[in-house]
Amino acid sequence: MSRILIVEDEPRLSQLLADYLQHAHYQTVQTDSARQAMALAREEDFQAILLDLMLPDGDGMEVCKTLRQYSDVPIMMITARVDEVDRLLGLELGADDYICKPFSPREVVARVKAVLRRANPAPADNGPGLTLDEERYEAVMGSRRVALTAIEFSLLATLARHPGHIWSRDQLMDEIYQDHRVVSDRTIDSHIRKLRRKLSEEGHSDHDWIGSVYGVGYRLEQP
Repeated sequence: MSRILIVEDEPRLSQLLADYLQHAHYQTVQTDSARQAMALAREEDFQAILLDLMLPDGDGMEVCKTLRQYSDVPIMMITARVDEVDRLLGLELGADDYICKPFSPREVVARVKAVLRRANPAPADNGPGLTLDEERYEAVMGSRRVALTAIEFSLLATLARHPGHIWSRDQLMDEIYQDHRVVSDRTIDSHIRKLRRKLSEEGHSDHDWIGSVYGVGYRLEQP
């Protein structure tokens, strides 16, 4: 599970980001200190850092500059300073993204996912015969491409992030319908049925890639 370091001195905002990231199945560590952020980043393993530029004991740009001397961890700068000079300076120091306040926490989660995909571009191998490439929205069974809709691919990619983990319908809806459209939870069941059929047809196998737990949800089943 990916770990995200949140460096933010506004307690309510820091906790809000942590809550949304945890709901998206990330682990989070929070600090409001530039000094502690550098210590944590050196001592622990993080897959991304959300870094506020205005901190009580230092400047986020200096933190970014210091981290880039020994780490290529994705850094997403968060700030209320929106003028173009600060924006360009922040990116030149090695930031991977720049988020201006105010912002939607859901947008931040989506951009964290995008940054992590860019940092790990290799296709994910999810067991014999099934490969997903989230950059190209492609699923491959052996040497055969599986024709999936964007929603079907997002659903499969979500299940494949944690094979064996049971996802509820509500969690899957949050993941694949990030525009918050109103849909029935039975819509997920319909997509699952179509996905199962397509994977079975292309795989020429009796293996059911998507398992269901009655009353709980769905999971990706390894062969």
